[in-house]
Amino acid sequence: MRRQVVSTPPRSRRSVGPTRGIRRSAIVSAVAGALLLSACAADTDPDRSVTIEGADASLIRATVEESIAQTGAQAVIVRVMRGDEVLLTQAWGESMTGVPATVDMHFRNGAVAIPQVATVLLQLVDEGVVSLDDRLSTWLPDVPFADEVELGQLAQMTSGYADYLWSDEFRDGFFADPFRQWTPDELVAMATAQPHVYPPGTNWNYAHTNYVLLGLALEEIMGRPLDQLIQERILDPLGMTETADPGTPELLQPALHAYDSERRPALGIPDGVPFVEESTSWNPSWSLARGAIQNSDITDTATVIRAVGRGDLLSDESHALQIAPTLRGTTTAVDGCPSCLEQNEAYTYGYGIVLSGDWLIQNPLFHGYAGVAAYLPTEDLTIAVAATYGDESFDEDGQPRGNIAMTIFRDLAAVLAPEHPVPSRS
Repeated sequence: MRRQVVSTPPRSRRSVGPTRGIRRSAIVSAVAGALLLSACAADTDPDRSVTIEGADASLIRATVEESIAQTGAQAVIVRVMRGDEVLLTQAWGESMTGVPATVDMHFRNGAVAIPQVATVLLQLVDEGVVSLDDRLSTWLPDVPFADEVELGQLAQMTSGYADYLWSDEFRDGFFADPFRQWTPDELVAMATAQPHVYPPGTNWNYAHTNYVLLGLALEEIMGRPLDQLIQERILDPLGMTETADPGTPELLQPALHAYDSERRPALGIPDGVPFVEESTSWNPSWSLARGAIQNSDITDTATVIRAVGRGDLLSDESHALQIAPTLRGTTTAVDGCPSCLEQNEAYTYGYGIVLSGDWLIQNPLFHGYAGVAAYLPTEDLTIAVAATYGDESFDEDGQPRGNIAMTIFRDLAAVLAPEHPVPSRS
């Protein structure tokens, strides 16, 4: 099935706005993606649109192409680095029909921003501005349970808050209008209208609520918007010029277009009827803390995960804490909590980063975009993958067949670091 795409001419190099002319069209994948697993110098390549390769390029290329055939991805962009050496930066497939994907295209990086927010908090701990056990009520006294929840619990997702994604109000609202602008207050209200899952600090569950609240708290602590804090403390020091939160659904240009099928059940599309919507300009305002809802390119994605993995922006003590498996063996599943689980070698949550075997990972999945940002400290190996879904990448209910970027990453890890496999959670 060839896609018919209506696109908006770019107003400038750095933005293209949402348009109702795009075939409107999903969020269960965000929950699934959340439960799956998310260089200190600017990239020196003068033209990010050019494929770059070095040693092992042929092996990487062959591995990615085999993975694409397996997953049915529409487009894939990959950057692999060993130390400072770029092994390969390349794009495959099409952004839109007849428009090839290129390595300078921007995509929604989702959970890749989570370790950035956690790093800002840990920087403030290093500076003596706050401590991880400070209560949320110091800055957000009107939030339920704020006098029991600590800043560090928000960052490590042990606060016990429910996820607003579990709310019927949220799901119905999103499926009815994926272009809707959600406010932090609306998201927090839907989360806190649900029972607290467990006493703060006694278990773990993935809940977007934690980082929405942490973002609001950081703004109160510093008296400044979160996007400014991230810009000054993360993006500028790392030379990340192709990452931004514009506060709207805008994407930096050129943009990688995405496609989704998840609204099929909500719209009553009959079985057997082809149905894929362009989701590029769906509004991501629900997805994370205001000011950390970013889009980025593959070079910046690789840069930030390597910097987080190496601890370039933190004291040795805070970096060790951020990537420590402190939750492993301390958490359990809870009835009625879809994201409560036992932390193990395959998945352990640090402070905004996932530990999977020897790898440090974030892997966003939402609005038809799949991604992985991964770093292997023992080999200084960085793998960044962005992917979009082809028509055959969805099941009969319109759900994506897993995070296709994770499949590509696992395959790459197996050939580039065979002694450090990525463990499966199944």
